[in-house]
Amino acid sequence: MAESEAETPSTPGEFESKYFEYNGVRLPPFCRGKMEEIANFPVRGSDVWIVTYPKSGTGLLQEVVYLVSQGADPDEIGLMNIDEQLPVLEYPQPGLDIIKELTSPRLIKSHLPYRFLPSDLHNGDSKVIYMARNPKDLVVSYYQFHRSLRTMSYRGTFQEFCRRFMNDKLGYGSWFEHVQEFWEHHTDSNVLFLKYEDMHKDLATMVEQLVRFLGVSYDKAQLESMVEHCHQLIDQCCNAEALPVGRGRVGLWKDIFTVSMNEKFDLVYKQKMGKCDLTFDFYL
Repeated sequence: MAESEAETPSTPGEFESKYFEYNGVRLPPFCRGKMEEIANFPVRGSDVWIVTYPKSGTGLLQEVVYLVSQGADPDEIGLMNIDEQLPVLEYPQPGLDIIKELTSPRLIKSHLPYRFLPSDLHNGDSKVIYMARNPKDLVVSYYQFHRSLRTMSYRGTFQEFCRRFMNDKLGYGSWFEHVQEFWEHHTDSNVLFLKYEDMHKDLATMVEQLVRFLGVSYDKAQLESMVEHCHQLIDQCCNAEALPVGRGRVGLWKDIFTVSMNEKFDLVYKQKMGKCDLTFDFYL
């Protein structure tokens, strides 16, 4: 498995650390040296995995999945640190050794492309929930995320950032390849492919999909309560007062894309996604 240093991004001071390339995919520096261990990570049949490209609604999805899979009390979830309950496989903390020892059923997240996930997942040994988000909203949210973190040190313009996104020059590689790889497996029995926009369009149906996929059962009143709590979570995430740019909102891109940027993005999207029958809602 080939690892190589990637060039430091050309925008001055964009990042404090270099990416590195692994089998042609640009990954964050903390993935270095652990990719083969990840490929051989022991998967359990009771595991539930949440996989997304960054800024695809992971935070919302993990709360919904935790609520549905654990039958948790919505009021209790508000008092918990959900991130501690759902570790990210490739992150430095808590680390692979600790995740291996977690009691079942484990809930594990990752942003890695399908091809780099544990090989046991490819064999259908546990359930995988993948969520995709329309790339125009995603790139805006990803840009705001890079701007907000001191460790990222991104000081370039949105136009420059968007160009990097279209040219597959960000961490975790190409969004276009990431979603298409998973879409190729969306009919696998152990994969549930979801779209972020459907959370906003028809949340009740998405919750019902998760209930069936996870093999849990609830009565009508419990389901209605669950859906109502999830609606509240989404409202909080998309409230422009809580987040300066309302990063969770569908159609966010229209506030920042220029006409020429949009035309260029559409052209690249068509070139890279033209043969794929996966579609997205870019506004609701």
